[in-house]
Amino acid sequence: MFPSPSATSRSSSTREAELLETPVTKLPHTDRRRTHGPFDIIGDVHGCADELVALLVRLGYGVRLQGEGETRRAVTRAPEGRRAVFVGDLVDRGPNAPDVVRLVMEMVARGQAFAVVGNHDDRFMRWLKGNDVKVTHGLECTVEQYAGESEAFRQATRAFIASLPSYLWVDDGRLVVAHAGLKEEMLGRNTVPARRFCLYGDISGERDAQGLPERFNWALDYGGTPTVVYGHTPVAEPEWLNNTVCIDTACVFGGKLSALRWPEKEIVSVPARAIYATRRRPLGLPPPRPPGEEA
Repeated sequence: MFPSPSATSRSSSTREAELLETPVTKLPHTDRRRTHGPFDIIGDVHGCADELVALLVRLGYGVRLQGEGETRRAVTRAPEGRRAVFVGDLVDRGPNAPDVVRLVMEMVARGQAFAVVGNHDDRFMRWLKGNDVKVTHGLECTVEQYAGESEAFRQATRAFIASLPSYLWVDDGRLVVAHAGLKEEMLGRNTVPARRFCLYGDISGERDAQGLPERFNWALDYGGTPTVVYGHTPVAEPEWLNNTVCIDTACVFGGKLSALRWPEKEIVSVPARAIYATRRRPLGLPPPRPPGEEA
């Protein structure tokens, strides 16, 4: 099929925008509305393996890590009828990203958990592929920790991260889990802009005073029916706003690792065992986007 004359006369920016909105069939499937809970949705782990084990045990899961080197493996058991869901950012900044990934990979493989991809996971995957990625913002920790891992495990990690969807729409459409959030109008789309938003949230493309990507609070304008559970932005306590909740409670910065039990909407947390990384901006949701400025 060839484009019509009117189509060829449109601006390149319009065609490019339409291309970006075209569903990308190679992206992992996101619509799992026929998948039902109950779920235990776990916030950003960032390599905090000990805290993850402690939280899972508190939630009723059986978890242990055994062996060393190439025989290192996770042994897991889920409480009957429940599954975990990880909001992404399994790696970077914390002390033991490989064991976090082992646990999550095992749970997903056994049908005990789901996971969505976080921006730190995505960047580590690109590094594993050999892409030109700056080894900063905690990636240096993961790279160093994986230096002692086998090539087989590195490749398994790369394939696992590549398989993760940008968000999950589950429980008859009542629940969405996305790393950095999801706008109402993006729900049901599996496109490049939707994936970008799930990874990074509402960003301007500029840097803030700390040299970090400038973020805005997308949840202020959310009016959707599905509850959106997300992480990405460290907060002191889980924050509900307009039927959304951020559950990244800054474990890697000395806070705690939290889970939202769904549909109970109960928060379960364990404290961090140490401060593994230093914050470069204060805890809390970002400010609103300035009036008149388009996303």
